[in-house]
Amino acid sequence: MREKILQYIEKNARIDLHELSVILGEDEAAVMNSLEQMENEHIICGYHTLINWERTGIEKVNALIEVRVTPQRGIGFDRVAQYIYNYPEVNAVYLISGNFDFMVTLEGKTLREVSEFVTEKLSTIESVMSTRTNFILKKYKDHGTIMVDRIEDERMKVVL
Repeated sequence: MREKILQYIEKNARIDLHELSVILGEDEAAVMNSLEQMENEHIICGYHTLINWERTGIEKVNALIEVRVTPQRGIGFDRVAQYIYNYPEVNAVYLISGNFDFMVTLEGKTLREVSEFVTEKLSTIESVMSTRTNFILKKYKDHGTIMVDRIEDERMKVVL
């Protein structure tokens, strides 16, 4: 039951508890207990709203920052990640494979604000060797949700 609950709420965190229990064919109290247990176990870590900020008229700048580090003895990647994710501007930190060690996502009001974060905060962490900033210009799909209006296929249909 836990896996099914997770599959449904991952796509729609606002689903009504009664509706979810009907879909699963389970008792409402059992579903609620399962949800609470998964929250206590930090399997469910939060509920979020996905907002298409482009449609609000509110200016936001999103960036993906690749970070290369040299973990210090006894500190490792986890401690460096902790330094990074404790900044309120940071939305996510991922340990990745490839030429960089971390992928950091953050949000600012301006390009300058994001750049200042990288140069004044992120780059000053002792273990950080280098960074590369990629600004998100447009979101087409985010967290499985298409963020743009679908384009109709304008090609003529030809039947042979």
